[in-house]
Amino acid sequence: MHTKRMPTLNRRRFLQSAAAAGLAVPLVGSRAWAQSKDPLKIGVTMPLTGSQAGYGNDFVIGMRQALKDLNDAGGIAGRPLELIVLDTQAEPSLGINAMNRLINVDKAPVILTAWSAVVKAQAPTANREKVLLLNTGANAPEIAHLGEFVYTLFPLADVDISALAKYTYDKLGKRKAAVLYINNDTGIDAAKVYKDVFEKTGGQVVAYEAYDPRATEFSGMLLKVRAASPDMVHVHGLLTDVPMVIAQMRQLGLQQRVSSYSAGYNQKLIDQLGPAAEDFIVTSLAPGADDNPNVPQFLERWKKEQNRHPNGLPYIQYQYDSVQTTAQLFKHVLEKKQEPTGETMRAALLAIKEFDSPLTGKTVVDGHRVRKPVFLLSVEKGQFKPLAKLD
Repeated sequence: MHTKRMPTLNRRRFLQSAAAAGLAVPLVGSRAWAQSKDPLKIGVTMPLTGSQAGYGNDFVIGMRQALKDLNDAGGIAGRPLELIVLDTQAEPSLGINAMNRLINVDKAPVILTAWSAVVKAQAPTANREKVLLLNTGANAPEIAHLGEFVYTLFPLADVDISALAKYTYDKLGKRKAAVLYINNDTGIDAAKVYKDVFEKTGGQVVAYEAYDPRATEFSGMLLKVRAASPDMVHVHGLLTDVPMVIAQMRQLGLQQRVSSYSAGYNQKLIDQLGPAAEDFIVTSLAPGADDNPNVPQFLERWKKEQNRHPNGLPYIQYQYDSVQTTAQLFKHVLEKKQEPTGETMRAALLAIKEFDSPLTGKTVVDGHRVRKPVFLLSVEKGQFKPLAKLD
């Protein structure tokens, strides 16, 4: 079953499309909840403070833009959508606390979340309380196996990292790779994906090193890499540490090309590294301005409202679309004259399966995974430039 295409970001076209898609439909039924005009609540748990706050706050800005567009178009069945946002600091324990508050106090039937360690920590509560937990930005492959109420709207590492590893061998002609990864849920599983796929394709991983999330000195690890003489280095970390790893590589004379995943797609990294960022490869799981005409509109709006570039544009695209997708779930449930609960929202997700999302394109929910094309970008003269599209 296909949803009708969600509205574009041009305000007039958005309102017209929303009306055509039937987003504002009358409620029917005699139950109290069916007559209610109270907001439809969407819980959100993101790092608003701490080391990951730059991403977390921008995630929420993207969500609020989608919320405004939907509510300006009449909401869902005449009811506004409401985001209830709580801070996790990207810490699992705080993620659990936030989720308990959203379930027990705010009564949110669906919760949008990110950061792999947080998603894993929240999963048992989602399954026990039967609340739909939707990952909008974490990439650990294990997320696909966390239980019947945990789903992802964001492709996991076995999508883009597999494609990147194959491309590195087949198209770049690299035969020996070093894999460096942050020793937490973000890095461990994804690094293993890269290693397994690169070796299965025919390459050799000659160095495989983990580093502490709090580390700032990497010379010991990098000296091992230098001794192994790879012709490619893949670094799977966060924006706080990846630039330091690359800078110290260059200081030690390591000039190999470096790749990472979509967390590295950030202008701040280029600004921090300068010429050392040249030829750096990142993945993106969302189309760019040349691939989707809605993206330039979105970026122009963002710059006008925030007076800067977003932190990790592809991630922000998913946050906008995650609210659009959740709105479709509410619409489906209310049209079936059902109360929005974790169980009915989950049933709606499985019934719809395919979503035409304004900023990230067609999203296919395949069990507990989603399928998307992978875009590769490379730094050229201080800017990210398209390198390849891998279906």
